[in-house]
Amino acid sequence: MGKQYFNRIDYINSIKPFINKEIIKVLVGQRRVGKSYMLYQLIDYINKDNIDSKILFINKELVEFSYIKTAIDLIEYVKANSVKGKLNFLFIDEIQDIENFEIALRSLLAEGNFDIYCTGSNAKMLSSDIATYLSGRYIQFNIHGLSYSEFLQFHILDDSSETFMKFIKFGGLPYLHHLELEENTVFEYLKSIYNTIILRDVVARHNIRNIAFLENLVYFLADNVGSLLSAKRISDFLKSQSINISTKLVLEYLQFLEDAFFIKKVKRFDIKGRKIFEINDKFYFTDLGLRNSLRNFTMKDINKVLENVVFNKLLTEGFDVFVGKFDNKEIDFVAVKRDKIIYIQVAYVIADDKVHEREFGNLLKITDNHRKIVVSMDEFAQSNYKGVEHIHIRKFLLSKI
Repeated sequence: MGKQYFNRIDYINSIKPFINKEIIKVLVGQRRVGKSYMLYQLIDYINKDNIDSKILFINKELVEFSYIKTAIDLIEYVKANSVKGKLNFLFIDEIQDIENFEIALRSLLAEGNFDIYCTGSNAKMLSSDIATYLSGRYIQFNIHGLSYSEFLQFHILDDSSETFMKFIKFGGLPYLHHLELEENTVFEYLKSIYNTIILRDVVARHNIRNIAFLENLVYFLADNVGSLLSAKRISDFLKSQSINISTKLVLEYLQFLEDAFFIKKVKRFDIKGRKIFEINDKFYFTDLGLRNSLRNFTMKDINKVLENVVFNKLLTEGFDVFVGKFDNKEIDFVAVKRDKIIYIQVAYVIADDKVHEREFGNLLKITDNHRKIVVSMDEFAQSNYKGVEHIHIRKFLLSKI
């Protein structure tokens, strides 16, 4: 493609087994996390072994493709530009902007000479109806912002306390490597990305008129990262600020923000009863830089920010994540991937016996044999207390879990 980029090899390795297979590869994630560049990397990788194959690339963010608005438009363009008798590799960026795109994808896949890859910035593109229509014909890959190790690579930095603070302050949007990591510059860029996400992927997509309420909701979430929240509690708080919004509308707006991959809801899990609670969830930001562009990061936020960092690390590694409840104790995260379960507590520092008892004691009450970890910023956090690992957060972020 002639594009310069940093290889994000873990994603390529995940997609590789499905290249040249009759299954649609769907890359989803928040805007500006690097989905387009993942397509460029895939094109370059495919070109190495498929020199004679036809590559078709449709970028819905470019004006030259603005006329492709429906499934029929898409099929007509592909048919006019593909090569019969050859395998055609079809790449479509921001496919959710094409009406009834799933009909076109299913039709093209059925022809047998298209290997299809697409990206989307809205979870509704794989809603229950669409998933049913493409059932068994697609596989989804979640693309995230830069991990800490990728942040070091992109910005050509060494791991250090100072570098880590830049990571949690500015977040992991890949384009930042083009900018000086200085507050005014970075946050001006991040605010523009925030506006794009809110206005295009939330307001315009869902015809929202009460934009002021939406922004107040986002500010509330930014102030309450990692707090147990219910729609009623949010509604009651906003009413106390003379913003009269129903619980139903709060739930809808939260879902819209999650559909845009701006926030992520985490449900509570009863470790003893092995059941998921339906009320009181936590919300985390998929990119902390965007959160910090709205609410300036200060050290009083460090505990909630560290929780968010650990949560994003778990998501990047493909875990399903829950907030744990064990009797009357809370476990910050229960991370589940197939038969692997990890219990994790996150703290700034283990400053005294009371904090030690809360963080380690909560985990020790769980008597199964699954891995248990306390993650903190203690410089000498490399110990093991009664089977509970104590790991420095930078080491945790730089290692495979």
